[in-house]
Amino acid sequence: MTDTIASAHLKTIEQRLLWLSHWMIHNANHLRPKTEGIKIGGHQASSASMVSIMTAIYFTALRPEDRVAVKPHAGPVFHAMQYLMGNLDRAKMQNFRGYGGVQSYPSRTKDVDDVDFSTGSVGLGVAITSFASMVQDYIAGKPWGSDLRAGRMIALMGDAEMDEGNIHECLQEGWKHDLRNVWWIIDYNRQSLDGVVREGLWNRIERLFQAFGWEVVRVKYGVLQQAAFAEPGGERLREWIDACPNQLYSALTFSGGAEWRKRLMDDLGDQGDVSALIEARSDADLAALMENLGGNCVETMAAQFAAIDHDRPVCFLAYTVKGWGTPIAGHKDNHGGLMTKAQMQDWQAHMGVPEGQEWEPFATAPDPAALRDFLGRVPFFAAGPRRHQTPALTVPALPAPAGAEQSTQTAFGKILDDLARGDSDLAQRIVTMSPDVTGTTGLGAWVNRRKLWARRPRTDLFREHRIPSTAKWDFSPEGQHIELGIAEMNLFLQLAAAGLSGPLFGKRLIPVGTVYDPFVCRGLDALNYACYQGARFLIAGTPSGVTLAPEGGAHQSISTPLIGMAQDGLASFEPAFAEELAAIMGWSFDYMQREGAGTPDPRTSLTDDKGGAVYLRLTTRPIEQAMLPPDAAQGAIDGAYWLRNPGPNCEVVIAYQGAVAPEAIAAAGLIAEHRRDVAVLAVTSADRLHAGWTAAQRLRRRGQRAASHAETLLGSLPRHASFVTVIDGHPATLSWLGGVAGHRSIALGVDSFGQTGTIADLYRHHGIDTAGVVAAVAEMTDGPAMVPVWA
Repeated sequence: MTDTIASAHLKTIEQRLLWLSHWMIHNANHLRPKTEGIKIGGHQASSASMVSIMTAIYFTALRPEDRVAVKPHAGPVFHAMQYLMGNLDRAKMQNFRGYGGVQSYPSRTKDVDDVDFSTGSVGLGVAITSFASMVQDYIAGKPWGSDLRAGRMIALMGDAEMDEGNIHECLQEGWKHDLRNVWWIIDYNRQSLDGVVREGLWNRIERLFQAFGWEVVRVKYGVLQQAAFAEPGGERLREWIDACPNQLYSALTFSGGAEWRKRLMDDLGDQGDVSALIEARSDADLAALMENLGGNCVETMAAQFAAIDHDRPVCFLAYTVKGWGTPIAGHKDNHGGLMTKAQMQDWQAHMGVPEGQEWEPFATAPDPAALRDFLGRVPFFAAGPRRHQTPALTVPALPAPAGAEQSTQTAFGKILDDLARGDSDLAQRIVTMSPDVTGTTGLGAWVNRRKLWARRPRTDLFREHRIPSTAKWDFSPEGQHIELGIAEMNLFLQLAAAGLSGPLFGKRLIPVGTVYDPFVCRGLDALNYACYQGARFLIAGTPSGVTLAPEGGAHQSISTPLIGMAQDGLASFEPAFAEELAAIMGWSFDYMQREGAGTPDPRTSLTDDKGGAVYLRLTTRPIEQAMLPPDAAQGAIDGAYWLRNPGPNCEVVIAYQGAVAPEAIAAAGLIAEHRRDVAVLAVTSADRLHAGWTAAQRLRRRGQRAASHAETLLGSLPRHASFVTVIDGHPATLSWLGGVAGHRSIALGVDSFGQTGTIADLYRHHGIDTAGVVAAVAEMTDGPAMVPVWA
């Protein structure tokens, strides 16, 4: 096929995508019946500015192994493309942003077409491509990954996304890890939600990328402009374009050819050749010339992509017009604006789409058969769906580490160290990562055995010079720990990328990350994003709570148990004992690999077959290891078990979660000397207990039989029993337990910033020490005025 024919097909595809994406949005907002009277939205202008770029990248440059994160507001173009290729049915398109239709922004878990990375939270979809490339290199360095066919990780992004701090953080991390095979293509339309982007942004962006080793390709002029520049007077036109302020260029674009002519003649007229160049074109032709920026020219973009012959990271700064090719092009309010019915009617005539054929994929194609033949040979689509299926890894037995007194953080490190000593398939696929807190979060032993990862070997100079150190910091492609800088957003993006390694690369990884628990909040947007993608990983927040006493309020987490409960796609645990933790970690490594349909378990109503990510809240406080009952392992996985069983006349239940176990157990012992039948409920996961309880209620409302673990545990308690719950975190975490079977309750916990001190000081200050639990029990049973002698 000649280049001329291929270019003609690309132009046809570009115009088809422009029309179909805009018609889909128009249908949702103006034609589809609405009952709520609100705008549906859809970002027509932001889609238009990307249409030429996406036509060029998908239909000329991409290979099946390449992965793309599509700019959120260009989602309609992506779906239009899948519709054109026959990968999406019309009903989904017609129900854009409706229930069951294509999503507002590309979603790998909720859209049915071939989305590589979910986007929507600005900047995160861009940054994850860098971390996915690092994961790809990580896999390629392993014996079991040597057959991996490396692809490019590509982000199609808006220029306003450069305002996001996580993008700058990931640029630095990429430089440290010798990043390659990444393209970022910036839709430089110079307009954001609230106005026009500041002058001179492009040269600052250029210097930023160059500082971190990227090649910057500025794509400013389309083929029409390049041809005009070669004409007599063309150089003066080029100088005018280069000097024109962004706001003026946008305003003239919206105003059209006559205004272009007036302004250009005012500024450049009576100059011989340049005046002739302008006058030789009609108003329509002049508008087409001035709007033919590089990013709006499919031929120019295709040529720029084809010219890259190396694997260094590349930033394409593609100049575009926001709303290109539509009646709202260039208007500063067009970000969320929509074409009116009248505008769409006129534009439909301009686009040559016959009435009644608005949804026809090939309605305006000059030769539909030839176009279908061309589409059938596009390499990226020829391979079909590109999501890999990977077999699950067997999880070996994880015995609880020995020790009469130990912390959960220590036990976590010992369990990983025991895995590192072996050679199981699971151990080979574990990759750990941490934001510069590897040694202080329990990963030291694992890293010393399994080494740190780098694309090129680096020797530990301390060891080379025989300087004693407990840390053996050898870097190599065989290493299994990725050391990150102090940026929690990067940690969760790296976990997200590694947690998608199976479907993306066909090689399953078991990512394990550690972070200081209070700083989970620093990366919360990226954590939510990782879970929304369906990424599978285990994150240990450690040390946690006011139990990290000497560090003070800035390092003591309060709300993280509630984050664990509220975050979809994340099973949250807070064990107190090593035996519990071993059972939970063994279950977690299997849970992270599940891909079921989400069928409720008849015993718990949890949809564990679906799988997900896991969050462990751990502590550095050593506690005496208790003799646990036989059902403790399964109970720890389900969320709770009776450490001290209730009798038929149980008066008091003390329920605890995590590091406050000694205080709860001691309080029960004191109270039992004066009261009969005191029970102790060991809660390991308020998240799973609560999720199962609410799921069971929801199923019963639908007429189905359902049970939950919380109801099974608490249903036989006498109604007169009272609950006192205690946790080293926000009291709301366990406050709901009394409501399961209708019992009075008091919730103890931490609801204000901590401070420095000993653990005993802080527990006493927050009322979660043994005396505080005893006093709460007395208040529940005797009333607030009664103070028992044992308190």
